[in-house]
Amino acid sequence: MIKIYHNPRCSKSREALTLLENSNVAFETIKYLTDPLSVKELTEIIKLLKIDPIDLLRKNEKIWKENFKGKKLSDKEIISIMVDNPKLIERPIIINKNKAIIGRPSTKVDSII
Repeated sequence: MIKIYHNPRCSKSREALTLLENSNVAFETIKYLTDPLSVKELTEIIKLLKIDPIDLLRKNEKIWKENFKGKKLSDKEIISIMVDNPKLIERPIIINKNKAIIGRPSTKVDSII
């Protein structure tokens, strides 16, 4: 089943959700701000995305700029920071079996359905 890690306040995340709703495929919505990810879950998502943890991080968020920007951090530390501050996780993330994408722009969603 397809999963979308969704932030209802994000317009790009809402666009991706609408595309999934209109595609007539079964999917599960995970609101990761209210249902936080574990270190293990986030690590698995990053592996599926085939990116480095820093590439999933929203670097323009105030939390990042004020507390972590410019610091030398390991991948484990970056993952831990995102788990503790889920607002820093880029969204939406869509997973279908063993493939994952960041749904920005929303036109990427079609490639994973």
